[in-house]
Amino acid sequence: MNTTTSAAADARALRFVALLATYLQSANLPLPNAALRLIQGSLSMTDDQAGWIFTAYLAASAITTPVAQWLAGRFGLKLVYQTALAAFATGLWLVTLADTPLTFIAARILQGLAAGVLAPLSMAIAMETLPAARHQGFGPKWTALVLFGIVSGPSIGGVICEYFDWRPMFYLSLPLTAYIFMVVTLLLSEKKAAQRPAFDFFGFASFTLGMIGLQMLLDRGERLDWFDSPEIWIEALASALGLYLFVVHVLTRQVHFLSKGLFADRNFLCSTAIFFALGFVLLSTMALTSPMLDEILGYPPDTTGFLTIPRGIGLVGAFLLMGRAPTRIDPRLFVVLGIALVVYANWLMLGYSPLMDWTPVAVSGFVQGAGLGMLMPALSKVAFSTLEPQLRPEATGFFNLMRVYGSTLGVAVVQIYFFNNTQSMHSALASQLTPYRHSLPTSPPALEGLNHLITHQAAFIAVMGQFKILLVAMLVVSPLVLFLRKPVAAN
Repeated sequence: MNTTTSAAADARALRFVALLATYLQSANLPLPNAALRLIQGSLSMTDDQAGWIFTAYLAASAITTPVAQWLAGRFGLKLVYQTALAAFATGLWLVTLADTPLTFIAARILQGLAAGVLAPLSMAIAMETLPAARHQGFGPKWTALVLFGIVSGPSIGGVICEYFDWRPMFYLSLPLTAYIFMVVTLLLSEKKAAQRPAFDFFGFASFTLGMIGLQMLLDRGERLDWFDSPEIWIEALASALGLYLFVVHVLTRQVHFLSKGLFADRNFLCSTAIFFALGFVLLSTMALTSPMLDEILGYPPDTTGFLTIPRGIGLVGAFLLMGRAPTRIDPRLFVVLGIALVVYANWLMLGYSPLMDWTPVAVSGFVQGAGLGMLMPALSKVAFSTLEPQLRPEATGFFNLMRVYGSTLGVAVVQIYFFNNTQSMHSALASQLTPYRHSLPTSPPALEGLNHLITHQAAFIAVMGQFKILLVAMLVVSPLVLFLRKPVAAN
């Protein structure tokens, strides 16, 4: 009896630290969001480099996520997991030591590489500690935890930054990571595959080359004046070549790291496309909202962080209610309602004004969170219910990978349009101020203040333009709901 009780306690402890690791790796992604102004000032970081704070982490995690299970099978789950935890902690420590934009981004890349391994292996460890009967409903809960980490990270970072500095907010994760490492070392038994696992490295490499080339093109294009730069041509050609080789590889080979059965399932394809758009909207909304509050409207970091809490409350509340929804209700109805709420939230954001208080931000964030909390479990149920059981583990990895790529590409796209629109709006506003139409100040301090005011107005108008892009992104994928088949009973 004592042995059984001890085994159950060990399983609960492992499940807890696996979920804690899942939360940490997702919360650290947007953790600097509320403190961007302080990080930029401390490191002399330009506005376009600030976007790399997020895209470096996301793109790096997208590289290692697909290969995590192979690494665990080849070298052992425990060893790979411990290595990823050590790398994650090292990345946290190096971020606090960074004194230039390059060293800061390099540390974020290391964090992202480790996070890409931690996320799927944490899920695998948690699944092993659960009875088989509870496996079916665990995927949506795990995804909800990831999203909760994303929406709650800025509030934690904002509070710490307001009362201390931006570096201590990264220290917070170090003792928690050490605790996870200790529990895993003591309780997790080593497991390797009986035979050396196979992995389609060519398919993985070509897909990664295509996506990372595209990411680098979007991140670096504005700084290098796009195709006037040889580097941008190289990145564009690398992206086109990688995606071309991947498509040919999928069409001509029977076995590759993405099974053809995934592409034959209409529900899974449509749901994945919607999930990609959801990732495009979620992190991009946060990447726009926090700088708008912090840099344009002048909110302190803790208030900026606190205004992400309503989004988290809406997400968790809607998710818990979805768990009590009657099974006889078609989940496609919840997919429609979830998309409608996300679209409505982005429409509310178009009504932001420089004269507003915090209420519109909190309301739109809550509505968006409620939409996400409703959409996530419903979309997961629709996506996986028609898949063959043997395809579901692979499908889960690809499904979440598309959210990551949606987020990283979304941040890059809104950054590009934000800077372009800010410059064009600044020119348009300034062109209306001439000595022949207005009584303008002539002293240098007054002119500097006027230019500062115009820049703020132009930046705010540009932010509104980016919210329109995010609204359109959700509207574009919303017709895919019409192609979803009614989910079948779980196998």
